[in-house]
Amino acid sequence: MTLSPLDDYPIHQAPEVMRHVATSDRNFYDRYYFNLHPCGDDLMMIIGMGQYPNLGVADAYALIRRGPLHKVVRASRELGLDRMDTTVGPFRVEVLEGLKRLRVTLDDNEHGLSFDLTWEGAVPAQLEPPHYQRWQERVIFDSRRLAQTGRWSGHIVMDGERIEVTPDHWWGSRDRSWGIRPVGEPEPPGIQVKNAGTFYWLYAPMQFDGHTVMAIIQEDEKGRRVLEEAVRVWPDADREPEYLGRPEYRPVYAEGTRDVVTATLAFNPPGGKPFEISATPVLPVHMMLGTGYGLEPEWKHGMYQGSEPVVQGVVYDARVPEDAARMWGMIDAVARFEYLDGAEPAGDGVGHGLFEYWALGPHPSFDA
Repeated sequence: MTLSPLDDYPIHQAPEVMRHVATSDRNFYDRYYFNLHPCGDDLMMIIGMGQYPNLGVADAYALIRRGPLHKVVRASRELGLDRMDTTVGPFRVEVLEGLKRLRVTLDDNEHGLSFDLTWEGAVPAQLEPPHYQRWQERVIFDSRRLAQTGRWSGHIVMDGERIEVTPDHWWGSRDRSWGIRPVGEPEPPGIQVKNAGTFYWLYAPMQFDGHTVMAIIQEDEKGRRVLEEAVRVWPDADREPEYLGRPEYRPVYAEGTRDVVTATLAFNPPGGKPFEISATPVLPVHMMLGTGYGLEPEWKHGMYQGSEPVVQGVVYDARVPEDAARMWGMIDAVARFEYLDGAEPAGDGVGHGLFEYWALGPHPSFDA
């Protein structure tokens, strides 16, 4: 019996019950992602929750970076029949008003992190272009995502300290993505062993007081665009987002590394005046460490952890050499963004937001 309460709504997209998706690909997923920060280098928290219908698993995590400490609480359970159940152990996501307001909670637990937070979108949610990529005969990405910047209210409790979260000070971004991407336990690699492992990526939702700029760039090992997007979005839902043309990305790396110190993002809106925005990461968060994005063999997104719910906590300290050595991969940084040469609209020139990047493998920009 695979019926669930969701089957009583007229929303089916395939001749299946809602518990079953239209593809049998084991890597189908459906996920929430949130981040929040006080527009500076004090703290950043990232929260995620995903369902993996063809793996029968739901999991969640919260990662907080404060000073040198990198603390993660994570949970996993069997998905069961009801995909409307967005709880995973002490985690819960509630949609209060679709595409506008959500509540995200982590109940008290033994791992020293809990919160009760409400998200409110600052601009209308945007549907990003399809993310499609085939490699060595197999489709590895076939997904869609909505994205939004906004403000937070509520509180965080970290190691007994209560941190008040108010919308005048705490900003962030979120996305909802679904489709196919690599998750779960490793599969026999087959011809995929030929994969060079290139992932040249930038994702930057930039929040200013009166508007948002969203930019995405992904390129392959030859520098060809796999995915791109550049739009300026206004709080007024009746105002059409402004297409900003093909975005360009010029990062400056710390010597001997691929850690971005600063970057320039260039935009050329059709029929408009070209402009640039500088990006300065102020707090890097190594989001692949402890959260399930791939570095730990014992905890990956969608990995079955057993018939009973599991809740774990892990802590790393950037001052400890063996911990610091683990901190690599995708970076989700709080960043300061600034329009250059007076190009900002209506004097709204300095903002903050997410600067997510990874430069893995060969790319023309690294050829000497």
